[in-house]
Amino acid sequence: MSDRILAAIRSVPWAIMPGYLEAIEAMAMRALDHPAVAAVKDDGHIERHLEAVAQMGERVAGTRSAAIRDGVGALPIFGPILPRAAMISPSGGGAVALDLLAADFRVLQADPAVRKILLAVDSPGGVTTDISQFARLVAQSTKPVVAHVSGMGCSAAYWIISQVSEISIDATAMVGSIGVMMGGSVQENPDQAGRRDIAIVSKSAPNKRPDLTTEDGRAVIQAMIDSIEDVFIGAVARGRGVTEAVVRSDFGQGGTLAGASAVKARMADRVEADGLDGAIRRLATRNPSTRRTSAENTLKLAHARAGL
Repeated sequence: MSDRILAAIRSVPWAIMPGYLEAIEAMAMRALDHPAVAAVKDDGHIERHLEAVAQMGERVAGTRSAAIRDGVGALPIFGPILPRAAMISPSGGGAVALDLLAADFRVLQADPAVRKILLAVDSPGGVTTDISQFARLVAQSTKPVVAHVSGMGCSAAYWIISQVSEISIDATAMVGSIGVMMGGSVQENPDQAGRRDIAIVSKSAPNKRPDLTTEDGRAVIQAMIDSIEDVFIGAVARGRGVTEAVVRSDFGQGGTLAGASAVKARMADRVEADGLDGAIRRLATRNPSTRRTSAENTLKLAHARAGL
């Protein structure tokens, strides 16, 4: 069973912090004493999430996790991101499902008591499946949407929050990790029963099961994740109102930036001294200072491309 779960994890592209993917794979193999698992367990995310939930207000009726405070609808994006709730264990496992997020987001959009929406983010990223669709839902919101990052807003999570009008960030929080990765395994010896798996594909479909022991096989996977990265970078560029070249050169090159450094690089808009609580209070009393409409972003991007 563990081998099948690991194979499923490695069969899809991920936009996630590398250490978290290593921990997810270790947990799939029930290696709970693996250093990567210990690092995630002890990184303080549980305490941060509990504190954030306490600050967001009262639960919004008809949602799984959204809350409202002073007209601000807060939607938490905590933990690794998966496409569907069915992929999450009954205990939750600290992950978040995009289908549930989308349902809650639509409730916030429809609720007349919600004037503005805030994405409360502490996530290392997740599977790339359906991320683009959810990011588009955020970008096309009929209500103002901002994001606040405590801990991390990385990879797939950054893909999402790059589409909001303003990103605030804790002084020590990290954003970035823009890129895509995908693992794989090769059977070099027979299993315990003495068997070796062999896959045979039809003659016109050599790329259906690329041989990862060869350069050609690895090139097939490389081309696929590069194409997904292109979509990722394009979305970030549009959302942040910069060129794709700027994203590739200045937005961490797969790494992360924290606090003021992220603001200086234009990956975020402001450091929020009072954290999530301050972000909610500020949003409740006035519009975000860097509110960007789609038209404004298009104009800003055109100017950037023209070198103006």
